[in-house]
This record gives sequence, structure tokens and C-alpha cells, in this order.
Amino acid sequence: MAQINPHINFNGNAEEAFNFYKSVFGGAFTTIMRLKDIASPEYPVPEKEANKIMHIALPIGKNSLMGNDVPESMGKVNENENRSKISIHAESKEEANKLFNGLSAGGNIEVPLCDSPWGSYFGMFRDKYGIEWMVDFSPKLNL
Repeated sequence: MAQINPHINFNGNAEEAFNFYKSVFGGAFTTIMRLKDIASPEYPVPEKEANKIMHIALPIGKNSLMGNDVPESMGKVNENENRSKISIHAESKEEANKLFNGLSAGGNIEVPLCDSPWGSYFGMFRDKYGIEWMVDFSPKLNL
């Protein structure tokens, strides 16, 4: 069965915020990826953004709190709205396709579901009710 995990966007202070959350909840990060970790000729990362967080996950119970820094090229996050997404980690590509296609019907696809540069099958959209979602399948990641 799919897992639903909260995902928060930050304006460059994701690592600071997640260290704070870790101090409250305890535990250890299962994933810390920086923007430089996905840099390539197809996905160049400016030097000033290289150490910003691409993905971070902190297990809380059976799920994880996740987040990232939004690259400056994508604009600033309005910290009063559109700051978070619901992140679904599917158990298979088939489940990812079913959930993505079903939930995005009538909405706006931001990132089509496809193989990502970080190695998972990933897509993002805003559903017809304005809720933002991310769907991901990665048998390699321990989230």
C-alpha cells in the first residue's frame, strides 16, 4: 500500500529547519541529497545553490517528514501558501501511474511522471481542488 508523507518547500533553510525537527522528534535522517548531487550538463546547478537541499527525509513513526530548498530559478516560496505538497511513495511503477493519473485528472501537471535525474520515477501536479501532490516510486531509496 502507498505511503503518504508531508513534504515542505523552503527558501534555502531546509537543513536548518530539519535539524530543528530532528531535535524535537529525535531519530536520524534517512536521506540527505543536495542539489549538487544531481548536477549534470542536462541539469546544471549554480555554485551558490550547490549545497542546498534537494531532498531530506526524517522518519516519524511509519512515515517521514520530507522537504527541500526551492532553487532560486523557480522563484521564492510564498511561506503563507503553496508551501507544502502531499508526497506519495508508491510500491511499484504501476501503482505510481494509477495514483498519478487518477489524482491529476482535471488538474495541472507540473512535472510529468517519468524517470528522474536522481533515479526514481517521479511526477508533480496540482489537483483540480488546488492541492499539490508528488508521486514517487524508488525501490532504491529508504524513506
